[in-house]
Amino acid sequence: MKKTITKKHSLLKNKTLIVGCGRLGSSMANKCSLERKNIIVVDKDPDAFDRLSDAFGGYTVTGDITDLSLLEEAYISTAKEIIITTGNDNVNLFIAHVARKIYDVPEIYVRLNNPENEILLKGMSIKAIFPFELSYDKFNVLRGGKK
Repeated sequence: MKKTITKKHSLLKNKTLIVGCGRLGSSMANKCSLERKNIIVVDKDPDAFDRLSDAFGGYTVTGDITDLSLLEEAYISTAKEIIITTGNDNVNLFIAHVARKIYDVPEIYVRLNNPENEILLKGMSIKAIFPFELSYDKFNVLRGGKK
C-alpha cells in the first residue's frame, strides 16, 4: 500500500531513503519493503511510483530531489541509509555529497553510469555501483569466464 508522506510521519526513524523510482530504485524499494524496512521513495515523476508493487508498504514523495527542502520533507536527517539511483550522474553525485557533508547519513549508495566519476567520491565513504560493470561481469560469468 503506497502512502504519501505527511507531517504526522515525522517520527519515522532509521529509514531507508531511495532516490529515483526507475527499474533499479523501484526494485530496491520493493525488496526493502519485503524486509519490513521503513522506506521513503522520492521521484520527480508521480507515475514512476506505479513500478512499486501492490505490497509496497513505504512512503512516496514527489518532487525535484535537488531541492534541499524536498530532502528535508523526505526526512533525510534521520535516514540510516540512502540509495541514489537516478539515471543522471550529476544529480546522483550532488545528492551523495549533500547526504554525506550536510546530513552525515551513515550508509550511502550511489549509482553511476560513468566509472570515471568515482574519483569524485574519493575519501567520502560512499559506495558506488556501476550498471555497466555489473552487466559486463554477469555476462562474463554466464560465458564461463572470470569476473
